[in-house]
Amino acid sequence: MNVNAPLLDDDTLGFGEEEEPRNGKKLTHPFVTFFHLLFRVSAVLVYLLCNWFKISFITSFVTVVLLLSMDFWTVKNITGRLMVGLRWWNYVDDDGKSHWVFEARKNRINPSESQIFWLALILCPLLWCILFLTALVGLSFTWVLLVCIALVLNGANLYGYVKCKMGSNQSISRSLSDMTSDFFRKQVIQNMSSMMRSSQQQPSTPAQPNII
Repeated sequence: MNVNAPLLDDDTLGFGEEEEPRNGKKLTHPFVTFFHLLFRVSAVLVYLLCNWFKISFITSFVTVVLLLSMDFWTVKNITGRLMVGLRWWNYVDDDGKSHWVFEARKNRINPSESQIFWLALILCPLLWCILFLTALVGLSFTWVLLVCIALVLNGANLYGYVKCKMGSNQSISRSLSDMTSDFFRKQVIQNMSSMMRSSQQQPSTPAQPNII
């Protein structure tokens, strides 16, 4: 269930109260941008280097999972909020029902940081998909498990932020249905008006006299 809910009381800045960017060409949050790239790029590099240098699978598995976990937490809780003004989270109500919340800030966003955020968010899952196919073709099923974990963690953040950016499925389906109904309504009005104009412009034929 997707709803909007108030935040719990804490000591962090309110959503949308962060400092506004002063210059679109310079990074407003350089350290945040650095850590947005650090963990996910490091996870890919460690995975590739472990295969290249034949490091033990357990060491590789633990290292990559730790990097992926740190990347998931950082992107979900920090970089998305500061770099693009988006946030998604989950809470459980008193009845035990889980609710997913997708929020978007209306403040101005630094375009450079936004490009870096979305490029890293989209390209890394695509790269993990290529690595998944490579491991599957090579019949390396132990590495397939690790790549699947990477796809789940990277894909969860990608799905959450796309949902924040595009809106919920209900709003999208509602807008599509409204557009469809408006289109058909316009078509009906245009057809009726064209039929009325054609009937008015059609000349009346004079009656033929009876010839004996």
